[in-house]
Amino acid sequence: MVVEAKVSGIIIDPISNSPVLILKEIGGTRILPIWIGVMEAAAIAAELENIKFPRPMTHDLIKNIIEKMQCILTKVVITDLRDNTYYANIYLEPKDGEEVVIDSRPSDAVAIALRTGSPIFVAEEVLEKSRAMELFSSIEDEEEREKIRKKWEEILASLSPEDFGKYKM
Repeated sequence: MVVEAKVSGIIIDPISNSPVLILKEIGGTRILPIWIGVMEAAAIAAELENIKFPRPMTHDLIKNIIEKMQCILTKVVITDLRDNTYYANIYLEPKDGEEVVIDSRPSDAVAIALRTGSPIFVAEEVLEKSRAMELFSSIEDEEEREKIRKKWEEILASLSPEDFGKYKM
């Protein structure tokens, strides 16, 4: 089973200074944080802010290829979470052919979905694994790990639309 999600924005992890893509369940309250690279964050932020470049960036190029090949990107799905790594699939429907499923990093899948106006889904299992996942298992000091866990719970619980202003690179 999958649930539809939307991009709420990108925040910076105050602990690692890494960008975090925030997906929010549509019609629900669950949030899925996905740590992503700086370049992927810039690509997503550019689309969220409607920033256009004089030449196509990588995700724009992929969108152009999809269109020129007369395909429709029907959806992207965040499919799995294994060993602290998220997985996604991009679903393409050729004009006169069978659906094609392409393995992707979630950040790339989301960047392309935003450009094509395609829906984003998250597997229910991923939401459950994410909630249960020990994000800070590399921190050996249990008190420190618990302190960081509580800080992140507070951050995610208190997110509001104002928290997602312009993303600065």
